[in-house]
Amino acid sequence: MAKRFGVLEEEKVFKDPVHRYIHVRDELIWELIGTKEFQRLRRIRQLGTTYLTFHGAEHTRFNHSLGVYEIMRRMVETIEQDMAWDSEERLVCLAAALLHDIGHGPFSHSFEKVFHTDHEEWTKGIILGDTEVHNVLKVMGEEFPKKVADVIAKTYHNKLVVSLISSQIDADRMDYLQRDAFYTGVSYGHFDMERLLRVMRPTEDQAVFKHSGMHAVEDYIMSRYQMYWQVYFHPVTRSAEVILSRILHRAKDLYEQGYEFKDKPKHFYSLFSGKITLGDYLKLDESVILYYFQEWQEEEDPILQDLCRRFMDRKLFKYVECDPSEQMKIWPELIQLFNKIGLDHNYYLVIDSSSDLPYDFYRPGEEEERVPINLLKPNGDLRELSRESDVVEAISGKKRTDHKLYFPKDLLDNQQTFAEEKQRILKLLMAQEG
Repeated sequence: MAKRFGVLEEEKVFKDPVHRYIHVRDELIWELIGTKEFQRLRRIRQLGTTYLTFHGAEHTRFNHSLGVYEIMRRMVETIEQDMAWDSEERLVCLAAALLHDIGHGPFSHSFEKVFHTDHEEWTKGIILGDTEVHNVLKVMGEEFPKKVADVIAKTYHNKLVVSLISSQIDADRMDYLQRDAFYTGVSYGHFDMERLLRVMRPTEDQAVFKHSGMHAVEDYIMSRYQMYWQVYFHPVTRSAEVILSRILHRAKDLYEQGYEFKDKPKHFYSLFSGKITLGDYLKLDESVILYYFQEWQEEEDPILQDLCRRFMDRKLFKYVECDPSEQMKIWPELIQLFNKIGLDHNYYLVIDSSSDLPYDFYRPGEEEERVPINLLKPNGDLRELSRESDVVEAISGKKRTDHKLYFPKDLLDNQQTFAEEKQRILKLLMAQEG
């Protein structure tokens, strides 16, 4: 029988600003960290373009993935006090936590929207494909990689394991809220994780929380709510994302038109053609993307040149609040005016919408139905969180959406030839804010 990974002779420790220390005792985890696919995460920021708003947000998916692993390690230790798990189930949990974000591309969600990629599908591909990660996982048995992939895909047979890494309160969220708060310098994302781990109890389908720990759960929910609206959906960050997406769209459009780039974007060819392989995908990171943005500032195409300079020099678009129903009434005139003064509306007039549902109770059969957070009463009964907490009930099931219209105000201000059109555009835009 082939030798499987065991326990390291000496524990490895990573110093971490959020959790103080990250402990690695299993050979499997140590070997996974050393794979080239996991090391690639050092070159992908956790928060995409947020560093252009909060200058400290330079942390990476590598940092975050180690943090999720550490929280999962502690969760498993807590759960093992109440129920018996075999060693393989424990390692499935730890490996899935470590690898849950390994399929993220550069600038993550903005990148996905342009090229219609799915980081979870790429994560599955890395775990099951011809990779160093797969070869390491396979040491634990031929079926072990699939078990790890199933946890991340939420199809694993043990629902408790899935809930620890993907639910409304899980190791992933617990790390990114604290880590993102730390690196952006805000206070919103902090909550009492120690308390949450102490009051966590395992059931067959999910981890629940003792009723006495309800206030710690409330604190977590409200921290998440604040982080989304104060950090993740910050309008300046969204402006940078808009420009980033327009750059990628412009490059793709030029490629399809047969444009001759001075510096041929060979890393993008398979993306542009929709035939990207796993090997192509793994060559992409943010250093590659930024290299091309730097070079494209010298391209002859004025739109690509301008957009890249804006991104690299942080000359972002301005924005106004907008009501989609009202905005549609003026949209045709805005497009006509933009095109008349020489600004292509496809690249210089963009509506961006953000929405979040901070907590939801169980809605069976609905798309993306959410498993609720349950509280364990002293008599052993389970109660859904919003039925016990007035604070959580106030925001349960309430989806908040925000719409903004982005445009290059500097180009409008500098417009000399079409003075009347410029004034009409500004009047229409300002009217959106009421």
